[in-house]
Amino acid sequence: MSQKIYVGNLGYSIDDSALSEKFAEFGTVQSSKVIIDRDTNRSKGFAFVEMSSAIEADRAINALNGTEFGGRAMNVSEAKPMAPKSRY
Repeated sequence: MSQKIYVGNLGYSIDDSALSEKFAEFGTVQSSKVIIDRDTNRSKGFAFVEMSSAIEADRAINALNGTEFGGRAMNVSEAKPMAPKSRY
């Protein structure tokens, strides 16, 4: 089963393909998505990567958390589901 990873403090010059390439060292990347600000069309400095298994995800988290990429030390952890938003 696939595992989603949160990548924070990401360099603003990093795009989806560079991120995917970085994480591919640790297994099969099913998807990678740098989050873009819709007003400025620039990176918000964080992303999500989906690895094909929890083992590969753990390997990537342990190896990459705190390492520099794009000029900044990344925060890499297991993605947490969003809390439901109140309708009011």
